[in-house]
Amino acid sequence: MPLEPRRVSGPFARMRTSLSWRSDRSELWRYIGWRLIQLAIVLIGVSIVVFFTMHVLPGDVAMLLLGDRGTAEQLAKLRLQLGLDQPVVVQYLRFVLAAAHGDFGTSLTSNRAAFDDVSTAFPVTLQLTLAALTIATVIGVPTGVFASLRPGRTFDNLAMTFTLFGVSMPIFWLGLMLLLAFGATLDWLPIGGLSEVGMEPPRITGMSLIDAALAGSPSMFWDALRHLILPACTLATVPLAFIARITRAEMLATATQDHVRTARAKGLPRARVIVGHVLRNALIPIVTVIGLQLGLLLSGAVLTETIFSLPGLGRLMVDSILSRDYPVVQAGALFIAFVFVLVNLLVDLSYTLLDPRIRRA
Repeated sequence: MPLEPRRVSGPFARMRTSLSWRSDRSELWRYIGWRLIQLAIVLIGVSIVVFFTMHVLPGDVAMLLLGDRGTAEQLAKLRLQLGLDQPVVVQYLRFVLAAAHGDFGTSLTSNRAAFDDVSTAFPVTLQLTLAALTIATVIGVPTGVFASLRPGRTFDNLAMTFTLFGVSMPIFWLGLMLLLAFGATLDWLPIGGLSEVGMEPPRITGMSLIDAALAGSPSMFWDALRHLILPACTLATVPLAFIARITRAEMLATATQDHVRTARAKGLPRARVIVGHVLRNALIPIVTVIGLQLGLLLSGAVLTETIFSLPGLGRLMVDSILSRDYPVVQAGALFIAFVFVLVNLLVDLSYTLLDPRIRRA
């Protein structure tokens, strides 16, 4: 008769569990440390591309600031003050050393710290991005789930046609059509800005909706919400289509796996099979797409902010590029890259919560 393996209990079992937990935690911190090193490498790469791209653009910053009436002596003096008289490599090294200490320079147009301009504009973009991603997720995931339940039927065909429309529709055209229809023609919603004149909430977080809620003013909150509806719906069309399509595809792929057939054979309710066995196992690629869309929306809200006159980071970057405001462009690009990589790190860490097999591995 074969001997059964001896089970360890008591303090030895607790000691083994504690050692395993400490090992898992050390592996997690090692992984986070490696991802932070990757973050530093990405930021260095982005800084190189942005810095040298800005310096190869045609035009002279000093001449742009002084105008046509600037004399040669004034131009030489301004280039000396801005450090533009030095080689580009030396300028880049000086920028990296200063950025490592949190100094991204002074804006050439506003005469403020470049990072202050970026941090002032970022909450507007963040509010718009989170609102658009919320709309895309709340509508996209259920649409993909219901479309996968009856593939090839009427709802599935309508949903896939709608998502194809969302992917193909240019953002600038859709934004203008929504603005003309609901703003200019029907006069249901505001045509731009963050709030009406005289209804601005006190700046606390920089996000008008949250600031109005913290101020305890229902009228300001409703006004900020009305100003957010059109740009958020415009920006949500593309991620909504991607989320719905990936949800449908992953649901169909997961529904054919053995554990799902076993759950159905055991007589579990259909809703429990769909939510607990199919959707749960399809969440990892869905969460991945949502995380990627968050990063893309943060960096791609330029057209929406321009159409609806929102003073966000995208619009600030465009204006800074046109005015050759090097410090603001560099600070904004590095900040967007940092947020993008940080979001990807959080998405990767969420896998351990969604799938216990990854946590055990």
